[in-house]
Amino acid sequence: MRTIARLRDFVQQMTRLVEQHGANEPRMLEEGERCLRALIAHDDWLPEAFAQPSPASYRQYLLYCDPLERFSVVSFVWLPGQRTPIHDHTVWGLVGVMRGEEQCDEYADPGRAAGPLRPTGTHRVRPGEVDRVSPRIGDVHVVSNAGQDGPAVSIHVYGANIGAVRRHTFDAESGAAREFISGYHNATVPNLWDRSAESAA
Repeated sequence: MRTIARLRDFVQQMTRLVEQHGANEPRMLEEGERCLRALIAHDDWLPEAFAQPSPASYRQYLLYCDPLERFSVVSFVWLPGQRTPIHDHTVWGLVGVMRGEEQCDEYADPGRAAGPLRPTGTHRVRPGEVDRVSPRIGDVHVVSNAGQDGPAVSIHVYGANIGAVRRHTFDAESGAAREFISGYHNATVPNLWDRSAESAA
């Protein structure tokens, strides 16, 4: 049984956190990670419509955006072999894996320098684990489904309405940046506020 209350509780926690510490990125990452770990410890709340893969490409589904666009919550879904381009975020972010396993290939921020991007490391993120990104701690990477058996699903939290942020993809050989706005693959978001089923229980 899907229990959307977990997502509602998480949204409320993040709203309180951004109201109290929104300008303090280290605090947002530290306490936000704690909240996200608690959310992804349970795989009984994400509506199936927001966990659907596509053979065309990975999918990015908006689950919630703060009315003032101070943070957003997004589910990402990859089939085996699917990956993002090399990209940045320009804001802080948390990536919590809930199903499957993801690989993160990191690169040094090219800044204004021309030339090939410099790889800085590779790591895997397993169910229940959370990864961090931001321009301050490392912001340029590729994420892919590291498994062979089925979709990988992760829950991302960003310090903005990430689907509307002007960001960049990068060419690995030249370092050339190309601006993009990712948008989302869904036209509706989960209904967090209908408590009728809970009230009737």
